[in-house]
Amino acid sequence: MKKKRLALFGLVTVAATLALTACSNGGSSASNSDKQVWRRMEGDIIASMDSSTITDAIAGQALVDTMDGLYRYQGSKLQAAVAEKVVEPTNDGLTYTFKLKDTKWSNGDDVTAADFVYAWKRAVDPATKSQYAYLYSGVKNADDIMAGKKKADTLGVEAKDDHTFVVNLERPVPYFGTMLVNPVFFPLNQKVVEKYGDKYGTQSKYLVFNGPFKLTGWNGTNNKWKEVKNKSYWNAKKVKLDEIQVQVIKSADTALSLFQSGKIDDVSISGETAAQMKGDASYVPQKQSTIAYLSLNQQKIPALKNQKIRQAISMAINRKEFVTDVLADGSLPASSMVPDGLAANEDTGKDFLKETKVGDKYTKYNSKKAGQLFTEGLKEVGQSSLTLELLGDDTDGAKKSQEYLQSTLEKNLPNLKVNLASVPFKTRLSRSETQQFDMVISLWGADFPDPITFLDLFTTDSSYNDGKWSNAEYDKLITDSETTNATDPAKRWQNLLDASDVLATDMGVVPLYQRVQAHLVNQKVKNLYYSPANNYNFVGTYLK
Repeated sequence: MKKKRLALFGLVTVAATLALTACSNGGSSASNSDKQVWRRMEGDIIASMDSSTITDAIAGQALVDTMDGLYRYQGSKLQAAVAEKVVEPTNDGLTYTFKLKDTKWSNGDDVTAADFVYAWKRAVDPATKSQYAYLYSGVKNADDIMAGKKKADTLGVEAKDDHTFVVNLERPVPYFGTMLVNPVFFPLNQKVVEKYGDKYGTQSKYLVFNGPFKLTGWNGTNNKWKEVKNKSYWNAKKVKLDEIQVQVIKSADTALSLFQSGKIDDVSISGETAAQMKGDASYVPQKQSTIAYLSLNQQKIPALKNQKIRQAISMAINRKEFVTDVLADGSLPASSMVPDGLAANEDTGKDFLKETKVGDKYTKYNSKKAGQLFTEGLKEVGQSSLTLELLGDDTDGAKKSQEYLQSTLEKNLPNLKVNLASVPFKTRLSRSETQQFDMVISLWGADFPDPITFLDLFTTDSSYNDGKWSNAEYDKLITDSETTNATDPAKRWQNLLDASDVLATDMGVVPLYQRVQAHLVNQKVKNLYYSPANNYNFVGTYLK
């Protein structure tokens, strides 16, 4: 659910415009009335709408719909939003000066540079417990603030006046501009946040908006909510939809039924339902810069610290069979934690994955080798058997994935017992963050089109390193790519390639597949954009 940071190595291939024309299933939309209403699904409820603390794609989409930061993606193009233009840094890449448009909050307050200063300082303050605070690394004093060595007020940001926001960096950050579409960089109305305190972000009535839409009817736990056009939005003339209606649907069969009966306009499907609908004119395979992977909890389960056991778990999974027979939505087997098409070498033009050395050595299915490694690993840790719980979401698709992994791991790894735990999405996030799991199926979407958006997740001190894997060589390579080699594209690129190979060899996490999400989309839609940040941008979308 992040935004893609453009390191100028290449554009993300998932960025797409669904310029659909023909009418097919789902055609009896609310678009038949004068009111422009788009009805879509999510796989679960919104966990929070506090832009400083959210971690998931569902809340991320809702915030992109209802809030505006300095920039916004229109397809694959980065465009100015609250900022007057996309700016180039000065002072050898260390200073960004943003002139702001005259924009309003939905309560009538002006959006000012002070709103950005407040939001950014709040995000890096350890008291906020923002898991996305690490994105601020490189902003002056951010690392020391997050480490508790300096106060949040020392962050290198300044409101020169109401319409001038200045950011000072400690070192050049090649992808800095593209990170700014992430909600953690969005402004906050300090008066509103402080008025509601702990209630802020928990219900729509405790929020204020500066984006294309306003969230209504969300009480924090409900399965349906609306986003209505924000008439005070600075770019309201470009917003054609009057309303977006969102419904939580956890079953692909239910999604298909609602779509075919004309009750919803955009649904995601998987498994047999996706296979069944591939020939339909409404079927849209959406390749995403999202990787599904297994986190292995080395803190809780000492046996998982053994490299051979981790490699065995990876090699026991037939990813081609998994994506073909279980997911059946066009998803691709993953050999790396960096998606195909995310970024290319600016000198050679080759995709990042094509330049790694390890390739699929430890992700290619090999049941014999997997069994051998697992037996050797158990012997090395002094155990004769191992029992692990596999944690996942409680949707139909997630449960089928869990069942497949349980079956193949138990079949190919002697003396391994796998138990399943299926929980609501919000619970899975919470348990992952607090290490209340043995193995968990996780997904990560790129924040910007640069390998670092995935690779920096697994450094020793990363808040997203749920399995607590630690490798000193890996940490150094990531640090070098962000510091000493940040301004040398060739050296930085090699740092990232080497880090990817270390992760793939040591199997710090187990990559499963790159998501291609199968959608059924009402063919009356025009200008439905999907960005490198793995979000829709509904500005300009309309129904005809």
